[in-house]
Amino acid sequence: MLRISSLAAIALTVFLHLEKSVDGLSLSMVTEKEPSISSRRRFFSVTAIPVVAAVSTAAISPRENAVAAPVINNLSNGIKYAITQDVAKGSYPQEGDIVAIEYTGYLSNGAIFDSTHSIGKKNALLFKLGSTVVNKGINSMVGEMKVGQKVQAIIPPELAFGDKGICLEDGECLVKPGATIVYDIFLKKASIPPP
Repeated sequence: MLRISSLAAIALTVFLHLEKSVDGLSLSMVTEKEPSISSRRRFFSVTAIPVVAAVSTAAISPRENAVAAPVINNLSNGIKYAITQDVAKGSYPQEGDIVAIEYTGYLSNGAIFDSTHSIGKKNALLFKLGSTVVNKGINSMVGEMKVGQKVQAIIPPELAFGDKGICLEDGECLVKPGATIVYDIFLKKASIPPP
């Protein structure tokens, strides 16, 4: 793999040895002590772009910096999600189990509208899976997760806040009606409720 300094030396050598000919470019042994403006322009127009391309491809090894795109999963109800932290072993909660989750809710423009890490909130939300404490989308997504897993889920409007959104009486809305919501969810615990 070439280093950046080697590529710069090659570019300088090419610059110093390029001479315009009738047919195009040809190599010569002419060197300039003080390059003129036209030769600087020629340098950048002829060699800068290929050198930058060579530096960018040679300096980055695909094996070192390659990041695989996340796998997008689809649930039958329209939720799309990617697992951002997986666990080898873990149990799935059942409807009626008490679950503890941490979450952050985003609007489609990236603005956070709710989070378990907000001021005045504890680090987890406890609720009975399948209850109306959270929206249908969170219920559905948590039911598909293993304890310890983190996901990012895109919840369609009909499973989030629907046509009502979250609006005040004066018409100002935290979540507009018909909004698609994105949640980062971490399933911390799940347990069977007491009898």
